[in-house]
Amino acid sequence: MSIFAPLARAFEAGHARDIPDLMSDAHFAQDGRATPAAVLIAITDVAHDPQVILTQRPRAMRDHPGQVAFPGGKIDPGEDAVIAALREAEEELALPRDAVRVIGTSDIYHTGTGFLVTPVVGVVPPGLPLVPNPTEVEAWFEAPLSMLLDPASWTANEVFWRGANRRYLELDWQGFRIWGVTAAIIANLSRRIAWEDLSDAA
Repeated sequence: MSIFAPLARAFEAGHARDIPDLMSDAHFAQDGRATPAAVLIAITDVAHDPQVILTQRPRAMRDHPGQVAFPGGKIDPGEDAVIAALREAEEELALPRDAVRVIGTSDIYHTGTGFLVTPVVGVVPPGLPLVPNPTEVEAWFEAPLSMLLDPASWTANEVFWRGANRRYLELDWQGFRIWGVTAAIIANLSRRIAWEDLSDAA
C-alpha cells in the first residue's frame, strides 16, 4: 500500500487549520535579510515504515559545516519553491525530480541567518540509487518518519545567541545529530501531521 494518499489527506487537513506558535528564528535575523530558499522532505513510499531522506553537509563548508539538513538551497530567479527543492535534491543526491510525487509546501521557516525556507513534502520510491555530490553532501541517511514526528523523540535545549536565549530541539540517530533548522522544520510539520493519522490509514 502506498503512503501517498493518506499522507496527502493528513497534509491537507493539517494545513487547513490555524496553528499558532510554530517554531521560528525570525527575531534573531539581522540586517533585514530574507533570502527565499526551499528544502525537500523526501518520504519513502513504504506504508508501514516510511523513511525521511536527510544529508550531512561537508565539514569543510563555510555555512553550517557538518550539520544535518534536508536537500535544498536558495530559490533561483524564475523558480518557485517546488522547482528549487527538486533541483537541489537532484544536484545534491542525483535524486531524479520525476521520481518525486509532490504532496505540497508546508510552513515557511525564517532562520536566524536570514533565509525564508519553504519545506516541500514529497513521496519517493524506496531504494533509489542516490549518489551524494561531494562538494555539497558528505553523507546521506534515512530516519523513520514515525520517530521524527513523535515529539517524545526530541530533547529541548537552550543556548544564548545574539543577545537572547534560543530554544532548539535535537535528536541523535545512528551517530547523526539532527538539530537546529532541520529539527524545527520537522517539529512544525509534526504539528500539521500526526503519525497516528498515517499509521491508522496504513
